[in-house]
Amino acid sequence: MTRLDVVWFEEVDKGDIPLVGGKGANLGEMTGANIAIPYGFIVTSSAYYHFLEKSNLKIPISTLLKKLNHKDPDNLHAVSTAIRKLIVSASVPDELAHSIAEYYEQLYQKEKKVKGLASFPAQVKAVYDPPLVAVRSSATAEDLPDASFAGQQETYLNIQGEASVIDHVKACWASLFTDRAVFYRAEKGFDHFKVGLAAVVQRMVQSEKSGIMFTVDPVTNDKNVIVIEAIFGLGEYIVQGKVTPDQYLVDKKSMTIVQKKIATQDVQFIKKGKNTIEARMSKSLGGKQKITDELIVRIAELGRKIEKHYYFPQDIEWAIEKGEVFITQSRPITTLEPNNAHSSADMKTTQKVLLEGDAASPGIATGTVVQLKSPKEIKKIHSGDILVAKQTNPDYVPAMKRACAIVTEHGGRTSHAAIVSRELGIPCIVGAENAMRVLKDGSVATVNGSTGKIYSGKVAMQQEVHAHTKFKTKTHIYLNVGEPDRVEELAKMPVDGVGLLRAEFMIANIGEHPKSLLKKGKADVFIDSLAKGVITVAKAFYPRQVVYRTTDFKTNEYRFLKGGKNFEPVEDNPMLGYRGAFRYISEPEVFALEISVLKRAIAAGNDNLAVMIPFVRSPQHLIQAKAMMEKGGLSFGKKLKLWMMVELPVNVILLDSFLDAGVDGVSIGSNDLTMLTLGVDRDNEVLAQLYDERNDAVKWAIGRTIDICNARGVTSSICGQSVSDYPELLEFVVKRGITSVSISPDAFWRVNEEVHKLELHGKR
Repeated sequence: MTRLDVVWFEEVDKGDIPLVGGKGANLGEMTGANIAIPYGFIVTSSAYYHFLEKSNLKIPISTLLKKLNHKDPDNLHAVSTAIRKLIVSASVPDELAHSIAEYYEQLYQKEKKVKGLASFPAQVKAVYDPPLVAVRSSATAEDLPDASFAGQQETYLNIQGEASVIDHVKACWASLFTDRAVFYRAEKGFDHFKVGLAAVVQRMVQSEKSGIMFTVDPVTNDKNVIVIEAIFGLGEYIVQGKVTPDQYLVDKKSMTIVQKKIATQDVQFIKKGKNTIEARMSKSLGGKQKITDELIVRIAELGRKIEKHYYFPQDIEWAIEKGEVFITQSRPITTLEPNNAHSSADMKTTQKVLLEGDAASPGIATGTVVQLKSPKEIKKIHSGDILVAKQTNPDYVPAMKRACAIVTEHGGRTSHAAIVSRELGIPCIVGAENAMRVLKDGSVATVNGSTGKIYSGKVAMQQEVHAHTKFKTKTHIYLNVGEPDRVEELAKMPVDGVGLLRAEFMIANIGEHPKSLLKKGKADVFIDSLAKGVITVAKAFYPRQVVYRTTDFKTNEYRFLKGGKNFEPVEDNPMLGYRGAFRYISEPEVFALEISVLKRAIAAGNDNLAVMIPFVRSPQHLIQAKAMMEKGGLSFGKKLKLWMMVELPVNVILLDSFLDAGVDGVSIGSNDLTMLTLGVDRDNEVLAQLYDERNDAVKWAIGRTIDICNARGVTSSICGQSVSDYPELLEFVVKRGITSVSISPDAFWRVNEEVHKLELHGKR
């Protein structure tokens, strides 16, 4: 028996997924970040493997799996059921059972100590002593970037007593072999024994209201909004799609509510006595807004804080008990990029609209309607059918894999049907009231998951063409690009190139700290992966220029990567810390990896690349970084251009000295420049109102940079969000004579037209 068989939340973090699974690792990480979560402990994956070994279960499970044909529902069910019976009938080793019981007994006392409470809330302890807990499954391959397990294993609520907790931990282990879990792993190609399972035992929150939050819009991929869905009662019904939730959209920057959809809830899942029951609700109560505007904003602020901590969009579960907001789970969103070929916003058609619901997964599909009243009917679905149900749960997944589209009567954008459909890349509409009555079995319909409309019959895939006119402008218009996934689509836009290709997202996808890879002798993993991304972008835009910005991870972002905490210091203010050019000079072995990436990309024929150095604190640092690149085999001159970011006041004040180092172009990073000029952290809620890129001091710095560059024949650009957000700032830089602006793809057509008008009216 080792200590690692059971751990408290604060003993693990996001780097411990192999031990405690995605759910457990994120709960530990959030405990360390002082985010309000219900406290608990984790029975780790090593305990699960220890149980399998001591119970001699591996051989009989392997024998059963050899008989598996996961595409045959009867065979799948028989094999899965037999494996679960083996697990639940085996005994938990005595020493492990004793350890679980010991942790459970200490739960209140430990939470009091960790949270610094003088005493545990008396009303909670008096009623729920011994503690009421939730026992949640946390698969060790769960929530990885290539797969969202979307409820493949079980959660058990309102569990009380040592024996019951131990039994439900074992039930979680058995749920690793439900029909849907076995099917999912077989489809994904996961080794059944390499996917372990940890069990999270977490103090139960008796939520009066609960919900889910996405820190980007999961359907439109809009990163400027936070989507919050809310219901009365425990959150299981929102995940299952049992009820249609309220939906609130919050602007991420201003923290203002921009849209509200109030749904009528007819049932809620609540605790009554020792049981958790479904209780009916009156229309007057169920039709009310589920949480106040003040709570909507408070929850959104928590979401923004958590996303900032992880530096990746998050799917977050929350609950409210006695007015206090708890975060019960956070995981990365794994379904941001729809892969359906037909994802138009609408279609040209005169066909009758049969029904409308909430757009949950984009795309357009035509098929035969097949209604499923329960998972027992999944055999009815054949390839290309439209699956229609009241709601789906993980038992429906085999049928969902065959369907061309999904329609449910209940649920929101964060329901099981919505999440799985986005992962599968098929259209989905949720909250389509009366779908089981209106959409007749055997009829043909067309589902537009981008608009929430369902049409009668087959609708021609004549997608609506939006009239865009590309205006020729003297000011070049570039794109900011962070990932290669959408590059083929972006490269079709009539832009002048890429003004900012960020390395950070591509490195985050590698997932491991470069020093960790170097230590393991796996430098090629870093070089191969990053070079593939850079080459993909450069090739797609060729011969248009692509300006690659070398890495500008801050220490807290680097710590996020696997192994990162072994190499990165903990800094109070990472924005002003160990980053940029100084880091390259201090860690030449890491910078050499990036130089190798660029050499490989250029050798592949991409002579349209330029290299840009970020966060340069002194001209000497720029000279040293340039010398390192030249020594590494990069030759700056007629083809390969050297750029630098202008994002510190020192860059503006000493710009001539920086340009003397041999700079061909600069790009103004207005975000950091504004923060450092005004002394304001824009992510600090208290100071956010002071952050303004239109401040006269910031405009002076931008104007001076453009003037000096023009006088010296150096290319000038701006790549912050400011020129996309503020027409007056766009007018300022165009009038001043900036060479180019680099913007987010969604702003291109608008900015192109605005720049054309400015130049046409003599403002350039």
